[in-house]
Amino acid sequence: MATPSMEDYLERIYKLIDEKGYARVSDIAEGLEVHPSSVTKMIQKLDKDNYLVYEKYRGLILTNKGKKMGKRLVDRHQLLEDFLSLIGVSKENIYKDVEGIEHHLSWDSITCIETLLEYFRRNPERMEELNKLRAELENDNG
Repeated sequence: MATPSMEDYLERIYKLIDEKGYARVSDIAEGLEVHPSSVTKMIQKLDKDNYLVYEKYRGLILTNKGKKMGKRLVDRHQLLEDFLSLIGVSKENIYKDVEGIEHHLSWDSITCIETLLEYFRRNPERMEELNKLRAELENDNG
């Protein structure tokens, strides 16, 4: 079972490899705003737990387990961004809020959110009703 910190690293590594084709310690450290020595320690732990294979001075590659988990984490992050956007959270708060909640939701909750998003995609008239209600409530409270 991956810890929230392990999840952050796996998500970042997966995104870097997807975008650049590789993930360097310096890139991971910069993206997570941590020291390279912290990255090296976590990479060694992820190697030990079979999420990746790390060879000093040669780099790292994700195992199938690491790729699967990395994709799942990236997808979860995007799903939560989409959900918060859908319910009207301001763009400037979405990233911070996702970072705050993504590790605290069960995969069951994530699946339910995914179902709700799909419901609104398939029923745009319901989305219009939600937006109308939000506007009414804002007017009542404002």
